[in-house]
Amino acid sequence: MDGGFSLAGTARAHVRNPLEGAFGTSPLPGRALDRGMGEAVGRRTVFRPADHEDFGRVADRVARGNTELLPTVTPAERAQLRNAIATGALLTSGRHLQHGDAAQPGRNMEMFTNCATAICSFAKFYLLLNGSGVGRAYDDELCVVDWGQAPDLQFVLSPSHPDYPHDRAGLLRLGLEMQILPWGTGLDAFDAAMEGKVRAFLSRNVMTQVPEGAEQAHVIADSREGWGKAVEMIEAMAFAGARTRTLVFDFSAIRCAGSPIAGMQGRPASGPVSLLRGLLNVRDHVIRPARAGSMALWEQALRVDHYLSVEVQVGGARRAARMATKSWRDADVLRFIRAKEEGGLWTANHSVMVDAEFWACVNDPARVAPLADHARAVFAEATRCAWINGEPGFINGDRLEDSRTGSARRKPVYTDGRDFRSHRYQATEGAGLLADLARRAAGAHFPVTTNPCGEITLHVTGGYCVIGDFAPLLACPVALDGVTPGHVAAETAAIWDARVRDAVRLGVRFLLRANRMDALYGEEVRRTNRIGIGPTGLHEWAWLRFGLDFHDLLDETRAAPFWDAVRELSTIAKTEANAYAHETGTARPVTVTTVKPAGTTSKLFGLTEGAHLPARRQYLRWVQFKGVQCADGTWETGSDPLLADYASRGYPVRSLRSFPGMSIVGFPTVPLIQRLGMGGRVVTAPEATPAEQYRWLELLEKYWIGAAQGNQVSYTLKVYTDRHDLAGFRAMVAANQPHVRCCAVLPSRPDSDLGYEYLPEEEVPAGRFAAITAAIHGEDAREVVDWAHLQCASGACPI
Repeated sequence: MDGGFSLAGTARAHVRNPLEGAFGTSPLPGRALDRGMGEAVGRRTVFRPADHEDFGRVADRVARGNTELLPTVTPAERAQLRNAIATGALLTSGRHLQHGDAAQPGRNMEMFTNCATAICSFAKFYLLLNGSGVGRAYDDELCVVDWGQAPDLQFVLSPSHPDYPHDRAGLLRLGLEMQILPWGTGLDAFDAAMEGKVRAFLSRNVMTQVPEGAEQAHVIADSREGWGKAVEMIEAMAFAGARTRTLVFDFSAIRCAGSPIAGMQGRPASGPVSLLRGLLNVRDHVIRPARAGSMALWEQALRVDHYLSVEVQVGGARRAARMATKSWRDADVLRFIRAKEEGGLWTANHSVMVDAEFWACVNDPARVAPLADHARAVFAEATRCAWINGEPGFINGDRLEDSRTGSARRKPVYTDGRDFRSHRYQATEGAGLLADLARRAAGAHFPVTTNPCGEITLHVTGGYCVIGDFAPLLACPVALDGVTPGHVAAETAAIWDARVRDAVRLGVRFLLRANRMDALYGEEVRRTNRIGIGPTGLHEWAWLRFGLDFHDLLDETRAAPFWDAVRELSTIAKTEANAYAHETGTARPVTVTTVKPAGTTSKLFGLTEGAHLPARRQYLRWVQFKGVQCADGTWETGSDPLLADYASRGYPVRSLRSFPGMSIVGFPTVPLIQRLGMGGRVVTAPEATPAEQYRWLELLEKYWIGAAQGNQVSYTLKVYTDRHDLAGFRAMVAANQPHVRCCAVLPSRPDSDLGYEYLPEEEVPAGRFAAITAAIHGEDAREVVDWAHLQCASGACPI
């Protein structure tokens, strides 16, 4: 076979073929992670140290956990699924790799859903605590809670709790955590005045016991459900108008900071002070100003969500990922647009929800319509702010899947709270609020919004999408360095193509089984049965399998074999999803195909992430560690021992001024695409024009997403401000953005002009990079780039 994708055995438009068995049932070895970043990501987020895992063992437990969700899965399918994961051909998503095991059937679905939406703050907070990325629409018609009507909040922490401050060290820690003291203050600088300030704060805000005769007191349970229920009580009481009442929260039952969380593989708990800080910020910076009548309802909700999300950031599980959207039609949308620029609201991606009418007004200055001037003002202000800090973006709400098919309009309105109820959590106090919002959403102009990365469309009242990646490059049955790009031996091509097809089929079945888990949004899952499967490492596959680089892919005629294969795989995914749903007695999936960012999974094997081009050719990946080197070369007490180890082996290490007590280690990193013999045909994101990248997105929407059962492509297009001015940026967005469903356009300055002390990834010239790598020694230096892999087939170094 020479270049063409083998269609033998594939599913045609209306024919579903069974699994081809391309991965076999005998255990295949687990693929080795990419040296450097891949190994670091695997150790930090996937591998369970106590089990001494490699990727083969990860595949064992993930396949077992997923297949046990449905008793009818055969041992042969489990074995094939295990092999697809072990080879990297089916990467699922990071959450499945982290949490998947034999206990999965007894766990809640929120632990396995990357993407969700929420209509109120307590729902959003609980989903974030479970690790979901959450989108929320802050349209005027969907924000009904006046937090100024919340009860007076009082807080209790028993002096017997380990985190209650008794000595100077404890008071200093509290002062830093509550941001009463300047960051970096040490015990030697913690004087009597500072101590008095912290003690005054403590006595003013935290009681040591529940007051006798308290009107309503609630002990916050030591669980994600307990934290979520506390916020539900406040929000429900605000909705009911309980301003004259008092609510006392007792934090004493929450485990101390640093305690292991069993359900999060032993990651450290953040302790009661974290939640206390969040609720104090809600009380002092939202409830009290709202009582003075100085804050709109949508902004109250936005700020409540931000302050609570900050506490998820330090929860030890993951960062809080959020999308905040607002309709362009809202009179106050200009305030929303400027909110991010004014600072403080950094926990969400902000986007304006627009439609064809909006773009018609923007692109026709002579157009006369009731909202024409408003639309042009929104566009001007949004692009001005985006030019400065990258936000807000635009989402074409009328091109989202739910709006097009009308399925969002068919969502039932429940009044008994069943649409937010699982075995672990039941909405009780907030059931009435949820019902009221559901009724309003039924007539909303935009009944759907997106997850934080924009690739999933979900009902504004709440929904999930379980998502996963397949990596067609890693389905190759032979070593990659034994393949001549675009000229694949027929026998190898046949096995490779069959494995790609089976990876898609297995992935679809994997995701649909995950939808059977106990879920808060169980009613919505049963109604929509949403999934999202998408490719990652596309550019590497295009090169090695078809001999095509990025510029080739933009020519539909030249790249026809590639795009035919993509379209065929899309058909396979949807055909398999519909057939498996019918076989298991569940609803036909509303969505099937997507392209997610694939950050964690792609890094495991050094692939380009989702639809994105490689960001850089070679770079230092800087990673923070606790500790500082003394002038005599020794390390301060308490420094991470890895720092001395890395320094002794020649890695670049330096201390930070902006983060006192921290140092960074630079790991030389070369993306896999640089090691496949492409040489000068590699195209990085800065080298592709915005027009070329928009064209790439249009082609992916056409061939992979498709007209039916498709989500969206998550993509961030960087526009470099040293090459385009604001007028050019506006013209580019106005001309191109109406024609794709969703694209984040991020104005960026060159790295050297950003003014930061360091960036997570620092591109390094080839000569300096080679010198840094050569200085690193030690056979056990797992992060060192294997320089031999940088050689092209011709023997020339591609960089």
